[in-house]
Amino acid sequence: MTDQKNSGSCCSTGGSCHTGAASDSRAGGVTAVYKVSGMTCGHCEGAVSQEISELSGVTAVTAVAGTGEVTVTSAAPLDEEAVRAAVDEAGYELVGPA
Repeated sequence: MTDQKNSGSCCSTGGSCHTGAASDSRAGGVTAVYKVSGMTCGHCEGAVSQEISELSGVTAVTAVAGTGEVTVTSAAPLDEEAVRAAVDEAGYELVGPA
């Protein structure tokens, strides 16, 4: 079964092959929560988390497909356009701050 309604969707396998990025509970930093559309499974969470994790200063990313929320901890506030570009690279759409 390979019915993929969203070009970024990977749920045709019925399970997840990735999990969201591990949490980093270091003290300090800035935490922001973003709304992302199109995530439907663990693989989606992993793809978004991986791309955002590559942004300079990011220390932790947790993506939750069920809510469409991505929590990002970074050393300093991130440029929203940089986050948007990372989410786009993963194949999803940044709706904006949650």
